[in-house]
Amino acid sequence: MALAASISLSVSSHSRRSLVSVKPFRSSIQPTIFKSGGTLRNPTFRISASSMSIETPEKISQNSFFDRKESGFLHFVKYHGLGNDFIMVDNRDSLEPRVTPDKAVKLCDRNFGIGADGVIFAMPGINGTDYSMRIFNSDGSEPEMCGNGVRCFARFIAELDNLQGRRSFTVHTGAGLIVPEIQDNGKVRVDMGQPILTASDIPTNLPANKDQAVVRSELEVDGVTWNVTCVSMGNPHCVTFGTKQNKTLQVDDLNLAELGPKFEHHIMFPARTNTEFVQVLSHSHLKMRVWERGAGATLACGTGACAVVVAAVLEGRSERSCSVDLPGGPLEIEWNEKDNHVYMTGPAEVVFYGSVRI
Repeated sequence: MALAASISLSVSSHSRRSLVSVKPFRSSIQPTIFKSGGTLRNPTFRISASSMSIETPEKISQNSFFDRKESGFLHFVKYHGLGNDFIMVDNRDSLEPRVTPDKAVKLCDRNFGIGADGVIFAMPGINGTDYSMRIFNSDGSEPEMCGNGVRCFARFIAELDNLQGRRSFTVHTGAGLIVPEIQDNGKVRVDMGQPILTASDIPTNLPANKDQAVVRSELEVDGVTWNVTCVSMGNPHCVTFGTKQNKTLQVDDLNLAELGPKFEHHIMFPARTNTEFVQVLSHSHLKMRVWERGAGATLACGTGACAVVVAAVLEGRSERSCSVDLPGGPLEIEWNEKDNHVYMTGPAEVVFYGSVRI
């Protein structure tokens, strides 16, 4: 049985015990465990972690959860997109994040906090958009955008505003305008915009070797020469299909924890970089592992999958529509030739609901 947990944690002290309220719900994934405007399908049992005593079952409506405004508490929903997990915060009443970067680090800690790759804030729209999205990584840094995160954001917004059926809306991000569409099957298709290929705009200090782009360029990392293509999807990516000596990469054999930071902090990437290591299975099927800037090795990276397909097309390795296998599962990516936009389609699923003392 899948579990949804309302977790009360103190991020100010690691030594304090936490109070956990566990709400069982059906294993089929839904955008919410509540009936629309109704109550929980199953009773709620409040369990004290210190005594394991079980109190009287209680009913909690969906609206009452999101309407809670207790001072000193943050109410959140945990989502994941192919294992790339996020703490989602309803911040629609302000353009100022309810959590500081330092507190986000504590919340994302998988031993002493909630555990996540980042904290995402759903904010009011600006510049004519419906909503704004900001994200703090698990190290406290703020990326321009997150592909898996924007799919989770779309499902979260649909839950907050009780949107039904196929819906699309506009989202302002640090990478510009993003347009997600919730499909009938529950997956989210996102117009990720046009890829940025100009070297100085990515940014990378590698010299352009194809028009103004960096395509299959040589990058020396710890004495090994890698062939890399650089792409920005609003955030920087370095994509490699192998070294100069070994042109066929077996991504499962890589020591990502050792290799990833050397790419991320390489002098050729003044804003640091996300790095994707890619294995070509066919012209329409790619396999990748990712080291994310500010988060490390993650199970999925949506902007990274988009960058991988763009790089594969530029290097003549793939078609414009590909299935991209990530450790957490597949994404469908299309680099549309007509409008030059990249489209990403994949799932976003609820993990649990919770409250945390801040």
